[in-house]
This record gives sequence, C-alpha cells and structure tokens, in this order.
Amino acid sequence: MMNLPLDTIREDETEFSDLKSIIKRKIGFNCEDYKQPHLKRRLAVRLRATESRSYRDYAQMLSKNEDEVKKLKETLTVNVTELFRNPETFDSVRNNVLPELIKQKGINKVIKVWSAGCSNGEEPYSIAIMLNEFLGHSIKRYNISIQATDIDDDSIAKAEMAIFQPKQLEKIGQERINRFFVKKDNDYQVIDEVKKLVKVKRHDLISGPKFSGFDILFCRNVTIYFEQSLQEILYMNFYNALNDGGYFVMGKTETLVGPSTQLFKRFDLKERIFQKKEKI
Repeated sequence: MMNLPLDTIREDETEFSDLKSIIKRKIGFNCEDYKQPHLKRRLAVRLRATESRSYRDYAQMLSKNEDEVKKLKETLTVNVTELFRNPETFDSVRNNVLPELIKQKGINKVIKVWSAGCSNGEEPYSIAIMLNEFLGHSIKRYNISIQATDIDDDSIAKAEMAIFQPKQLEKIGQERINRFFVKKDNDYQVIDEVKKLVKVKRHDLISGPKFSGFDILFCRNVTIYFEQSLQEILYMNFYNALNDGGYFVMGKTETLVGPSTQLFKRFDLKERIFQKKEKI
C-alpha cells in the first residue's frame, strides 16, 4: 500500500467534526481536549497509511475495521518505550530532589509519588528502581507508594504486568537488569520487591477525581498535547495534589502556564523540575 502525499488528503471541517465524534464513541478519546493542529497531524498518519482521501473516507473505515481502530488508538496515545527515558532527569531527581525530600521528611517515613500518564509502566517502575538504589537497605524503614495512572485500559493492563522487552531495557545497564528483573520467556519482569511499590489505576487527568498528599509528581510529555486552557487546569490540579514543598517533574519541552507560574519555583530548570511554594 502506497502512502498518500499530504496534498491529496481533502480536509473538510464538517467531516473532521464527524470523525472526532466517531473517535470518541469508538475509543473514548475526547479530541476536543487536544490541540487541533497536533490532532490533525496524528490523524494524517493513519489517513495516509489507509489511503483514505478524506476524513469521511477514514470515518467509514473506522466504522467497519476494528484493526484500524486499534492502530488509531496507538497513534493517538502517547507511549513511552523505554525505562529511564531522559536519564539526566532521573539523575537530577536522585541527586538533588531525594536528598532534600528525605531531609524534609525527618522522622516521617512516608513517601508518595504520582506518575501521571504512566503509559505501559516504564516511568513508575523506573521511579521505584531509583528509590531502591537511593535508599538501599533503609528502604525497609519507609512506607513508599507510587501511584501510576493512565486513561488507556491497554496501557494499564501492561503496566500491571510489569513485563518489558529487552530493547526497553537497553539503556539501563546489565547491573540493573540483574538486580531488579527476572527473565520471563524472552522478556523481563520487574521483581516483586519493586513491583509492590507501584499501584496502577485508570484515571482521567481532566475529569477524574482530584488527588492530594504527594511528595513528587511526574507528568512528562502529556500536557503538551492539551489546549492551554486545559493545561492551566491540570497544573492547578497538580499543585493541589502536592504537599507543600513537593516536586513537579515535567517533560523537557513543556512549560508552566497561567496561575501555576506563580505557584511553583524553579528547582532544576534544565530538567524541568519545579517545587511547590508553601501556602502563606
């Protein structure tokens, strides 16, 4: 099948609106929450792949082709593919955030982390491994909870299994693989000691219940796809989800907008780590 060039795809706003309704009905993906130019670029990938010449053509295909529904879902859903993605960010959390957090905690041995938009679990299990490495044997004295959430049911199912392919572990080093994983057929599964730290659940960042009480919140490369008005709401939700002095880790290309710019202070700007200002 030959991919169609961009200029052969006929764009019609009415057809685009109808297609968005079908997508919401088919996969529960609310297209209106996302930046429309970005959405159109993602859709164009599937239109070209299926040789659909218009949004109407593609809508008809979606209505009768469940395999294409699955492929579209994969295209629209942001999926991290490797553990310790952007390792320098994890280095900063380990070397700068965790020492400060442990100092703040004092005799309080409860550490709560939220991995929002956790995809297939690569990020929360990276966090769990990092905490194991940092705390060493003293980890037994801490009550650690890593909440991993995503809106996609398939991603949630994969995250709960905590099984990864060898290519997803290529950059973490053999020592980590030997220490934190067990071979399972041709793949690797996170050991129970680490796996038990992560609690996976389905959650809609926009319409889901609000959380609180977290020390560190990771939400990387998720909000960049939302319209700014929604970004502002999400950042306020994240602010309220964090304890005073808590840390917010963003994606490398993301930035604070709206009221949140006054509510967080820079902690490591290069790695997009911000700290919640204490309420007065």
